[in-house]
Amino acid sequence: MKKSTFLAMLTSVGLFLLSSCSQQEPTDLTKTSFIPQPATVEATGEAFNLSYATTIWFQEGIEELEQTAQYLSTELNRISGLDLKVQPTDKAPAKGIFLSASDLEDLGEEGYVLNIAKKLIKIEAKSAAGNFYAIQTLLQTLPVKATEAASLKIPTGTVRDFPQYGFRGMMLDVSRHFFNVEDVKRVIDFLASYKMNILHMHLSDDQGWRIEIKSWPKLTEIGGSTEVGGGEGGFYTQEQFSDIVKYAQERNVTIVPEIDMPGHTNAALASYAELNCDGKATDLYTGTEVGFSTFCTDKDVTYQFIDDVVREISALTPGPWFHIGGDESLVTEHDDYVYFINRVQEIITKHGKKVIGWDEIANATPVEGATVQFWSNVKNTTTGVNKGTQVIMSPAARAYLDMQYDSTTYLGLHWAGYIEVDHGYSWNPATLVEGITKENILGIEAPLWTETVTNIDELEYMVFPRLAGYAEIGWTAPELRNWDEYKLRLAAHGKRFKNMEIDFYRSPLVPWAE
Repeated sequence: MKKSTFLAMLTSVGLFLLSSCSQQEPTDLTKTSFIPQPATVEATGEAFNLSYATTIWFQEGIEELEQTAQYLSTELNRISGLDLKVQPTDKAPAKGIFLSASDLEDLGEEGYVLNIAKKLIKIEAKSAAGNFYAIQTLLQTLPVKATEAASLKIPTGTVRDFPQYGFRGMMLDVSRHFFNVEDVKRVIDFLASYKMNILHMHLSDDQGWRIEIKSWPKLTEIGGSTEVGGGEGGFYTQEQFSDIVKYAQERNVTIVPEIDMPGHTNAALASYAELNCDGKATDLYTGTEVGFSTFCTDKDVTYQFIDDVVREISALTPGPWFHIGGDESLVTEHDDYVYFINRVQEIITKHGKKVIGWDEIANATPVEGATVQFWSNVKNTTTGVNKGTQVIMSPAARAYLDMQYDSTTYLGLHWAGYIEVDHGYSWNPATLVEGITKENILGIEAPLWTETVTNIDELEYMVFPRLAGYAEIGWTAPELRNWDEYKLRLAAHGKRFKNMEIDFYRSPLVPWAE
């Protein structure tokens, strides 16, 4: 055999082998450990190659889709180093990733269809939010951080998905201990990655007032100067708070501001003497007891103060809700409490917001569109339902993120009991309380009170891995949820938590993947 002929044959064999090695191995989309579990996942056994050549397309003329496409490009660059181009198009491309608007009535406002083929990943949704949630599903098919940037394989198939509840949230108490802007943004990223769409910010309490009110500057000058244990506290300027709101909006998260009243108000009472019935400012408070403070409910200045606070905060928050607290006002006489809540609700609606309050506000006369947040008292909550309110389900014994996992947990409290990961996951909002059905429920929320939580690492430890379970309760149909199956998916997310540098609780009930 001539040398040239041999070399030609060798080259042909080499090219064949190279071609064979580069062919995509069959993959199974149904094996991906999605959280929340989608409504349906079908696999087609091939793979899409994500590479430098991939373009992210969005339907031309839809500004929100361009923003969502840019978000996807940023996330893929963070994961893989692939700085993918974002381009508008007036028709579906032949290859790449395509974000589009489509009237998918059966999947609702936040539902989506994610179709992954060998050459084209196509996302269809009624809204930009639906496209965003499809992106979160897509990102879960990829590692948090790729070791090789050249090419990543995504299993092919179709995901059709939609949420059970429109309100899927977490509450962050920044009053007991203050968390800065970057910490709050990190929490928003956690929520977005698990398709949660609400961050309820508890902005005032006995221990601290955390948002600048320009017409009442002493609130932050005095009331914002401390926290539990006597630390220096802190507050958000209106510019900083607007930055938080904008960052959340870009991730389809709505900020719900809470100013707790008429109780839990010592920080305000220490700042302005006229808000007290005796006209004397109280001392600042750095302990953890509750129920000792109250606004003076029969003074006009109290309602002028509340009107100014609601007006300024409402101007900073485009979301529909304003949370008025209303819990544990133990030293406010019942009739005074009812009068106060009724009058404050009028102020909220005057400024174009819908009222949310803890379940105690059901003892007043809820305005149209009001929502009670169930945390403890079943009678209060069912009273609210009978008066026409909707309900946010936040049962303390199941959903409070500040409850200890078990008796060895070094942070948190346990007055509502211990909440191990399985206990936090294994409940159905629509059947938990007699008299409260799915039709009554706006959604669910997992609150984190911060009496014992002082920094972002401690926050992460109490929040993870339970947050993923609450996300699934809010999103996934009950018949698709099962602890024995969920814990295996959660185990696979342990590596994601680690790669995201989340200081999470390694529950012994979960077979964490190493």
